Amino acid sequence: MGETPGHFPKTEVKIAYDDTAIYLMFRVEDRYVRAVAAAHQDNVWEDSCVEFFFTPDSDLSKGYFNLEMNCGGTLVFHFQPGARKERIVIPVSECRQIRCWHSLPRIIDPEIVEPVTWTLACRLPMVLVEKYSGVITPEPGVEWRANFYKCADKSSHPHWLTWSPVDFPKPNFHLPRYFGILAFQ
Repeated sequence: MGETPGHFPKTEVKIAYDDTAIYLMFRVEDRYVRAVAAAHQDNVWEDSCVEFFFTPDSDLSKGYFNLEMNCGGTLVFHFQPGARKERIVIPVSECRQIRCWHSLPRIIDPEIVEPVTWTLACRLPMVLVEKYSGVITPEPGVEWRANFYKCADKSSHPHWLTWSPVDFPKPNFHLPRYFGILAFQ
């Protein structure tokens, strides 16, 4: 998104599901890693961060969620109900239902400048998603719209990377028209 950054961390993601949750696992070969957001709903996108934006349906008009997690497991979780509508900030008490496992400490300051591989996994309960949006439950043949991102807005080497290409000149992940298709098997 925008110009190709000088620092381009290799980022991989796996997604799985069962009757109760969506599971994400990120693996990032990185450097210039920081994590200073101390509490859920703080500015984690300024840290070394991975993100999952999704519509639990194929219809983008139904709004989308943005789940953003820094390398220390601190997260942001919002629901964007649609164009020109106020976003819903999911209460921190509900964010705690999202279980996160991370390989790095919760706070990293100063940043790690040497190469480091970090992982982050999470379990997102479907009941939490269903509370804010109509959901087409994942099962074989179901499609959702989504995008995965890697960013670090305030590291010494900022970058904004996407799974599904975003044709926009400046970093902006809140463009659901560029979400790719998740086809559940």
